Amino acid sequence: MADRIDVAEALKGLPLWRAHEGDRPAIVRKLTFADFNAAFGFMTRVALLADKVDHHPEWSNVYNRVEVLLTTHDADGVTQKDIDMARFIDEAAGAMGAK
Repeated sequence: MADRIDVAEALKGLPLWRAHEGDRPAIVRKLTFADFNAAFGFMTRVALLADKVDHHPEWSNVYNRVEVLLTTHDADGVTQKDIDMARFIDEAAGAMGAK
């Protein structure tokens, strides 16, 4: 099992992410793309990595908007896996022109 990291500590290196306001430790980011195709393309790119590393985001998509929540379920909180996935998401979103 991965070691749990304090959410505030994890966010220090992730300026586009916020602490989840719910009852569990997690980090969240809301993204907006030019259109549905760009949003879906972004999700596909992230899904390919998520499957490869066996660490899957919780997310929702409505037209050009994607909301992502990251937490490591077996650690009951944020771990290095989430930080690594958040960094990849930031890269992928930037490459696809997300706001």
